Amino acid sequence: MSFKKKIGFISLGCDKNRVDTENIITKLSRKEFEIVGNAEDANIIIINTCAFLGSAREEAIQTIQEMSNYKNCGNLEKLIVVGCLPLLLKDKLLEEHKEIDCFVLPEDYECIDEIIFNLYNQKYEAIKSEKNSRRLTTPLHYAYVKIADGCNNRCAFCKIPFIRGDYKSRKIDDILEEVELLVANGVKEIILVAQDVTRFGLENKESLVMLLKELARIKKLVWIRLLYCYPDLITDELIEEIANNPKVVHYLDIPLQHVSNHVLVNMKRRSRKRDIVELINKLRRKIPDIKIRTTFMVGFPNETKRDFKELCGFLKIFKLDNVGFFKFSREEGTLAYDMEGQIEESVKDKRLEIVQRLQEKIISKKNRKLKGHILKVIIDDKVDDVYIARPYFSAPDVDFYVEFESKLDLKPGNFVDVLITNFKDGIFLAKNEKNSTY
Repeated sequence: MSFKKKIGFISLGCDKNRVDTENIITKLSRKEFEIVGNAEDANIIIINTCAFLGSAREEAIQTIQEMSNYKNCGNLEKLIVVGCLPLLLKDKLLEEHKEIDCFVLPEDYECIDEIIFNLYNQKYEAIKSEKNSRRLTTPLHYAYVKIADGCNNRCAFCKIPFIRGDYKSRKIDDILEEVELLVANGVKEIILVAQDVTRFGLENKESLVMLLKELARIKKLVWIRLLYCYPDLITDELIEEIANNPKVVHYLDIPLQHVSNHVLVNMKRRSRKRDIVELINKLRRKIPDIKIRTTFMVGFPNETKRDFKELCGFLKIFKLDNVGFFKFSREEGTLAYDMEGQIEESVKDKRLEIVQRLQEKIISKKNRKLKGHILKVIIDDKVDDVYIARPYFSAPDVDFYVEFESKLDLKPGNFVDVLITNFKDGIFLAKNEKNSTY
């Protein structure tokens, strides 16, 4: 009996999950398996789940239920669930979702091909491992690279340490090997991700600075981007490296969560408002064109009107380059779950609306000041006659894009200079006046 199965993937949650999904796809890219894009064509569906928030768990369970329908009206034979949800709720899932054929935990991803063979009672023969570039689900010119897993920061609102365990850095040599393969296959921008990239290597006597120096030696790599930098570990040495390493873009994603000391203490965050202010001022002094993105939470237990007003005042003064906001989610098992002073949902909703509207006004005014400036951008896509691109201060999917038309036949991954003409509805409008690329 021939064994040839079509596999479809659904990846939910963060960029770190995306990397795991891409690694699984790469592992399953062998003669017995064909990767397909439509669920109705798949014999096997693998769902990579997120469990960070209740809404993410609900989305995962809904997706499991939706995909299980293909067992009755499609080609689906096996439904496999991987990622954070089974790490947290495996027993409950087993009891409530009989349609799931198998769970695969992160520590077993390396043998997922053997697991699938066993599901079909097929004889498994290991294939000699080859150093192939990862199969990307992003456009081929940029890739996320996960440099660590787990987290040592025990923030009062977060389940990640309970789900993924303690922080574990990869070795620099392993990361370099992966990035070299990605760049050899056309990747120009590497986006380093972890729960906290600034903690990288500390347990191995390595460091993020050491990694950045080594990555900069890769000739065809153009941009290195850092996501999720814990503020108290952004050292003077790291700031110096970002300032002087020509391949590290002057952009940092620093999840601050709040600025009121009252709230920060309750959150079990190590930074205080004074530290945050000093860090932002130092970054802007040492790297004048630095762009800072962050996230803030509203409605944490005991957040007072004064705390919230302090957050709004901070936004007005420091005018950060992009800010994401989210409401506190009461997660069972976290310290914040049992805290007194829980905020009503209606109050959270109102505060969320206020800060989002405030930040929108701030960033609209700030970004319009770029009118008349020339920016180097990387092409991500083309829709009809309009090119979609990003400047150095925009990470994929979360920051502001540039749209422009050009007489050139540009390809994803091309760099081009554009003249900014306006900022409207969250998008930079531009012209490629010289019709030149590099």
